[in-house]
Amino acid sequence: MLVDSHCHLTDERFDADRAEVLVRATEAGVDGVVVIASDLEDARRVAELLDEGMGRAGWPALWGTAGVHPHDAAGARDGDLDALSELARSHPRIVAIGETGLDFFYDNSPRELQEELFRAHLALAEELELPVVVHSRSADELTQHILEEWGQRVRGVLHCFTGGAHLLTTAVEVGWMVSFTGIITFKKYDGRELVRSVPRDRLMVETDAPYLAPVPHRGRRNEPAFVARVADSLAAIRGETLKQVLEYTSQNVVRFFGLNT
Repeated sequence: MLVDSHCHLTDERFDADRAEVLVRATEAGVDGVVVIASDLEDARRVAELLDEGMGRAGWPALWGTAGVHPHDAAGARDGDLDALSELARSHPRIVAIGETGLDFFYDNSPRELQEELFRAHLALAEELELPVVVHSRSADELTQHILEEWGQRVRGVLHCFTGGAHLLTTAVEVGWMVSFTGIITFKKYDGRELVRSVPRDRLMVETDAPYLAPVPHRGRRNEPAFVARVADSLAAIRGETLKQVLEYTSQNVVRFFGLNT
């Protein structure tokens, strides 16, 4: 299997050709896509897309998440987490909580509110016995502290990992997963030693589409079909065959999200 473990397919940049994007993913060998939500309304759109994809010929299998991105934390309303909880409980193909976490690079929402919502998402994931998808940018120290508190209680993945060695070590020590995007294909990417250091059973690949298109597509809208380029680059950096990377990353995705394949 080849699975794009993190993709924002409900983004408006896919509105004109979403069906064609999914057909191209299948043609590129992508067997599954995990569609990530950014807020309550987006989670509802994710659920609708999952329903549309059930048995849809020519599309990869679709699963999704429910959560509030740290960029959107300031827009969250009272009751949103309860609604997200109900959605996650009721929809069989919503397999994780998130995307949640901390972004101190853009600071689109107050840091205190980001942390409060991150912790609330972790509590919800623990309650529902679901994994959590975590965004962390320029927030290594606090993310590491929260992982030390919660990491043994909740299964998680640090998606689009761009953090430092200390955060990576903590994630591995508490049993969390680490996922890489097309950033690892960029010529100036300086995290190759960290990529090589992650145990095989903790690695996943993703696009984070429509963002972060890998070389040679950099500068274009990203899409799930391009996840194969991430896998190629991961294999090259780690000195492994593409077959090996596809085998263990797909096994990891299935195990982590509890996918019914």
